[in-house]
Amino acid sequence: MKKTDIHLHLTFKQHPKTGQMFVSSAEHMLPHLRELSIEKGILMSSGEGHSAIPFGSNEECRQIAAAFPGIYFWMCNLDEHPENIFGRLKTYKEQGAVGIGELMINRRIDDPMIQEIFSAAETLSLPVLFHMSPEVGYEYGIVDDAGLPLLEESLKKYPNLKFIGHSQPFWHEISGDAAGDLSSRMEWGEGEVTPGGRLSYLFDTYPNLYGDLSANSGGCAIMRDETFGLSFLEKYCDRLMFATDMVNVDMEFPLGKWLEEMYQCGKLKEEVYRKIAYQNAESLFGLH
Repeated sequence: MKKTDIHLHLTFKQHPKTGQMFVSSAEHMLPHLRELSIEKGILMSSGEGHSAIPFGSNEECRQIAAAFPGIYFWMCNLDEHPENIFGRLKTYKEQGAVGIGELMINRRIDDPMIQEIFSAAETLSLPVLFHMSPEVGYEYGIVDDAGLPLLEESLKKYPNLKFIGHSQPFWHEISGDAAGDLSSRMEWGEGEVTPGGRLSYLFDTYPNLYGDLSANSGGCAIMRDETFGLSFLEKYCDRLMFATDMVNVDMEFPLGKWLEEMYQCGKLKEEVYRKIAYQNAESLFGLH
């Protein structure tokens, strides 16, 4: 089945492959996407051009989308300075950004800057795809405690903002026995899921929460327990979206093949599969 990938990291021009980093250009990536039945992709931005990541700025993502209309779309991101957040985001939306992502400023969700981003995003109707970190100072991503209490407060506070969850500390909460220590929160899930996880509660309670199924964090959360995973996909099929988190042509995550296998053997309904594979993304982001 055709797919839309809501989470890609690419460059405009191909850079030489090194031992430390290999990032494919948008053009170089196209045959690999076709092999995976991915017809459209949304580019994640590294920021406004001043981050430590040497590729994928807002401007570079905009250029890719302009060069490949109808195939690549882009989300904008912000560097970590709090001036004129609304104005900056408004400009990026006017330039074609379909959302904010992946938001990875390493501050707690209740930090004033993160809250201002959420407020502006809600006003501008820009969905926010966030990478979550377990604590300030640990790698990158907005920070919440075990059980995601700060995310819940923001889901309440900004009911018209679409939040799209991603990364281990988010998907870790799919199981009712999710441990709260840092090491556990950064693991890819494995084994049977215990009912009563915080994610089920949050999805049940807040219709503005969506899920990015990318990487091993999202994929393992669904595949670790086939019965539970299929039930989760069906129950929340209107708010889950296929994604990969690929950065080059050598990468492939197993969820895409697993979804296709579940569909082909009759365990995953076609209606559910279509929504997750591409319909939800096209509707939420207006991909035409």
